[in-house]
Amino acid sequence: MKSLRSYLLSAILLSCLLPSEVCARTYTLRQCQDSALQNNISVRQQRNNYELQRITYTQNKQNLLPSVSGYAAENFSFGRATGVDNITRAQNMANTSFSLSANLLLFDGLGMKYRIDEARANMEASKAQTEAAEIDIRMNITTMFLQALLRKELLLVADTQLLSTRLKLDRQEQLVAEGRVAEGELYTLRAQYASEELSRIQAQNDHLLALLDLAQAMNVAFDEQFDIVSNTLEAEQLLNPDMPVSADEVYEQALLHRPEMRAAQAQLSAQQSALKNAKAAYSPTLSAGANFGTGYYHNFGADNTNFGTQLGNNLSGGVSLNLNIPIFDRMQTPNNINRQKININNTQLQIEQTKQNLRKQIDQAYYNALAAQAQQRSAEKAMLSAAEAFRYAEQKFEAGRSSAYEYYEAKNTYVKAQSDYLQAKYNYLFKVEILKYYKGEK
Repeated sequence: MKSLRSYLLSAILLSCLLPSEVCARTYTLRQCQDSALQNNISVRQQRNNYELQRITYTQNKQNLLPSVSGYAAENFSFGRATGVDNITRAQNMANTSFSLSANLLLFDGLGMKYRIDEARANMEASKAQTEAAEIDIRMNITTMFLQALLRKELLLVADTQLLSTRLKLDRQEQLVAEGRVAEGELYTLRAQYASEELSRIQAQNDHLLALLDLAQAMNVAFDEQFDIVSNTLEAEQLLNPDMPVSADEVYEQALLHRPEMRAAQAQLSAQQSALKNAKAAYSPTLSAGANFGTGYYHNFGADNTNFGTQLGNNLSGGVSLNLNIPIFDRMQTPNNINRQKININNTQLQIEQTKQNLRKQIDQAYYNALAAQAQQRSAEKAMLSAAEAFRYAEQKFEAGRSSAYEYYEAKNTYVKAQSDYLQAKYNYLFKVEILKYYKGEK
């Protein structure tokens, strides 16, 4: 096991010493996740949805401001027309008018406040949904990253074993040439070497496909220079996971931090504000208005006061208070209130259902992680025992007290134990990552 770890460390260090054009395609886990988040279309759409909700929230706040509008018109009259003196007579006339008006809603039963609260809650729900989509992508990338790391370690094991057999085969060929051992021993060694060479090719293909799956999930181009590496912090977090104390701990953290739960609570808050807004329709509304205007009249065929003087003389303005009292709206308001109450009840039921499903999933994930942890420990013990058996068989073979068949039977058992241990180790790492996912950890 120590030799395998040393070989893996050497390979990683060697990859970092390669020329920059080769290392330029090497990704850490964080870089893989960031690249996937940047390129994923669904996440980008979710971020756009959040921006739309943010704009809606901003607009609802700005609706508290008064509305101001300007107006200008040029009118031509032929025949009978009303002049500046407000007398209608037969004349051809041109009239230029300007006006400025403003309106401000003073009270609407706090409807504007509730619409702002609803928009804020919808924005928070959209933000939480965006975070949930990002966490899903990070989880998916982490899974593929772990799979690629596993295939990389299995490839290193295959390389190590193939090199060992190659050295044994070269030594046996030399001993046969010197007449010190029978030539029949070579057949077993050559068959073993061919078998390990095939296993090495399969391990290389599996590693390549794992990297391809990862690159496709990241939506980046894949070539022979694409590779992954774990920095010190990531390796510590990935390869030395902390197992949660209990499923209850994971569940409690999930209720607090899972973005899906925060999104559901925000949606419930939005619907409660919508209910208050629906009830506000029973209240009267009070608004204030102001207007200011002037105009210029030109009577064709007559003397006319100049433009500036008329604008000053024709100034007019006013203010108004408008009260609207709802009396009967064909039952629209009570029906809207009842619809909102049903929506709130459905959302509450959905939250309860989500909690129940979350509890079941966390319990299953937790006990799967416990089983994977026990399997890893058992596989490690089996690997250490197989390593000791292989060491003993190797000593016997070197001393000429056993056949090549016995030696490679022990070696194959050791290699299988190594593979089983790596599979168990990464299975446990994956199960712990699922628990981190439920806890809402990034």
